[in-house]
Amino acid sequence: MNIFIGSLPFSTKESELREFFEAYGEVSTAAIISDKYTGRSRGFGFVEMPDSNAAKKAIEELNGSQVEGRSIVVKEAIERDENSRRSSDNGNYRPRRDNGYNNRRS
Repeated sequence: MNIFIGSLPFSTKESELREFFEAYGEVSTAAIISDKYTGRSRGFGFVEMPDSNAAKKAIEELNGSQVEGRSIVVKEAIERDENSRRSSDNGNYRPRRDNGYNNRRS
């Protein structure tokens, strides 16, 4: 089961994230998502656990828990298909005719 972890402190390391979940069972992968330009943590990550029962127990017990003074969000990750990863305009992008400026007169 793939698990989403949000509201993580920016200082959290992948090894620490793995340790949080290993208390509940085997962890296949643990990843903290980083900004591709700065390399800084984006404050969320994913953990994959092969045992669904252990994963559900971890979700129940870790959701809302405190990590370095922050209340974290832990829930089952929702798989998104390739189309939902694209822009939210669904391909219907049209440039603004006013070049981003409001041309109304006062």
